[in-house]
Amino acid sequence: MAGNHTQTKFILLGITDSPCAQTPLFVLFLSIYIVTLVGNAGIIISVWVSPSLHTPMYFFLTHFAFTDVCYSTVVSPRMLADLLSEEKTISFSACMMQFLTLTFFATIESHLLAMMAYDRHVAICHPLLYVTIISSRVCWQLVASSYLFTFFSAIIYTWCTFGGSFCGPNHINHFFCDEIPVLKLVCSDTHSSEMVIFAFVTINAVGASVVILLSYISILRTVLRMCSAQSRARAFQTCASHLTVIALFFGTGFFMYLQPPSSHRSLDKVASIIYAVVTPMLNPFIYSLRSKEVKRALVKCGRRLFNHWQRKSIQDMNSSSQVTTLCCT
Repeated sequence: MAGNHTQTKFILLGITDSPCAQTPLFVLFLSIYIVTLVGNAGIIISVWVSPSLHTPMYFFLTHFAFTDVCYSTVVSPRMLADLLSEEKTISFSACMMQFLTLTFFATIESHLLAMMAYDRHVAICHPLLYVTIISSRVCWQLVASSYLFTFFSAIIYTWCTFGGSFCGPNHINHFFCDEIPVLKLVCSDTHSSEMVIFAFVTINAVGASVVILLSYISILRTVLRMCSAQSRARAFQTCASHLTVIALFFGTGFFMYLQPPSSHRSLDKVASIIYAVVTPMLNPFIYSLRSKEVKRALVKCGRRLFNHWQRKSIQDMNSSSQVTTLCCT
């Protein structure tokens, strides 16, 4: 996939070069990663085992939770390993693969947020036609086409980022292989690559933002026309969690990628930590704490697991007692 290059490996400078801060940061980010896995897996399992949650809204939410797990897994394990190691080298192919997968899942998340916004738009603005417009077949078609187009976009992103000539320094001033710090190491002219990347970013991120914006403008107009204050409150409550996730994801993402290259500084690492590490952890809590259906499903799953464990313990005790009785006789 890459063009002419002389570098076979890169060195990630990481989050910090202070030895005193590395161990506390390792403990902190390991805790965040574990909570991310448990929280998002909890949402996926809850929706899967609860028939009441087999709706388009939670269909998109399970894909979003799955993407969060993959998105965090692309970054966190490598970052955690680098915090404990002195040599933070990564091969050219591994760096390129990390960038490809990270770009793929990040773009999928923006598409899913747009789908969820459109789902809320149809549910609030056209409730009588909801089942017809957002059918199970339409949901699968939207997700499948998004995965396909995003994979194509990620390949283009990766080719434009790593297709140049890397003949100079190999130190990436970041804790993962991201577009901006990698392009700074390219010796050849990157203007055409940056234009192609900008075009695809416009199609994906800005396109998703436009869908979200138009959906919520329509939702706002519909809600303001509602006569009942209770209906308005219910509609706003339905959209609150989604809007919070949108603000976290797009806010930090636009801060990173829509500022001029000369403006990038150490604060970018903080923004990257928020959208690549912290946001995937917060998303399950934002949705589960604001959704009574998800909370009920989580409680049911907990009870089922506890009952299953209790029954198994009783069976094991009965089996051991039977074995003891046979041995004594």
